[in-house]
Amino acid sequence: MRVGLIGYGAWGSHHARVIGEHLVAIAARSEATVAKARAEHPAARVFTDYRELLTHDLDAVVVVLPSHLHHDASKRVLESGRHLLLEKPMALTVEQCDELLALANAKQRVLAIGHEMRLSSLWGKVKELLQDGAIGEPRYMLIELWRRPYRLGADGWRYDIGRVGNWILEEPIHFFDLARWYFDASPVSVFARANGKRLDRPELHDHFSAVVDFPDGRYAVISQCLGGWEHHQTVKISGREGSLWASWSGANDRTFEPTFSLRLMRGETITDVPIARAAGEVYELETQFARFIDAIQGGAPPAATGADGRWAVAMCLKAEESARVKERAFF
Repeated sequence: MRVGLIGYGAWGSHHARVIGEHLVAIAARSEATVAKARAEHPAARVFTDYRELLTHDLDAVVVVLPSHLHHDASKRVLESGRHLLLEKPMALTVEQCDELLALANAKQRVLAIGHEMRLSSLWGKVKELLQDGAIGEPRYMLIELWRRPYRLGADGWRYDIGRVGNWILEEPIHFFDLARWYFDASPVSVFARANGKRLDRPELHDHFSAVVDFPDGRYAVISQCLGGWEHHQTVKISGREGSLWASWSGANDRTFEPTFSLRLMRGETITDVPIARAAGEVYELETQFARFIDAIQGGAPPAATGADGRWAVAMCLKAEESARVKERAFF
């Protein structure tokens, strides 16, 4: 496979690492990232304009750009007939997601979305246990994150609502995706609250919580605090016959040395569930890229499809609406 990478910032360089020998072309925006890309991947052609990259001989492209650039770059990739792995969020509006889905279908190209937590040895093991009926029908879940403030991003884009969309589309989007995946159902409604630490920037929601209703009275609580330290994520799920508690901690979200655990309770018995390999997004990228290649070559769907990406965006936008008007929003 001949793969191009659009975007070589902090996260894009991690994608380049896992693409490895398949990487033949990189598009980077700044002088610093261009120089870094050339130094770290001398065998790849490096472009300053991703439109020039698309003239290169490529089978697939990975897009890792600031959120407001996802739609245009991805549209051009799909129009050029390449398979696409697109970082989350899929786009900033549902309409943009729909346009990308229609293009991928028309061109018969694989469209995979970067919800890499589905491929985690830890969060994926939770899904396995649920599918195996380890706790019976899941009825309630809490997905909670305590972390340090977000990185600025190149040119401060992550702190510009015009470019980031909203902060729910940043990290909570993963948790909305997990909730829908774990319940194996689409949501009914959401009620959300949010606030921030800065009086002069009320649109920057350092604190965010949502109650997401699913069919048959099931619900998920999703909560994030950006006023903490390090990076600590918890998933707790209660079912009719037991419960699960998964946790992950690291000095930061991209650490190669995390601590993590998964505990299962049935009846009065609590057991530690072994995790086969290290968990964390720097590891999950490897599995995500391998699944993307498998989807292209073998025809199996990617871990998170374009339809999954659209749902995740729609859930976040409804949550933002609810937090803004302080009323329940329906899907």
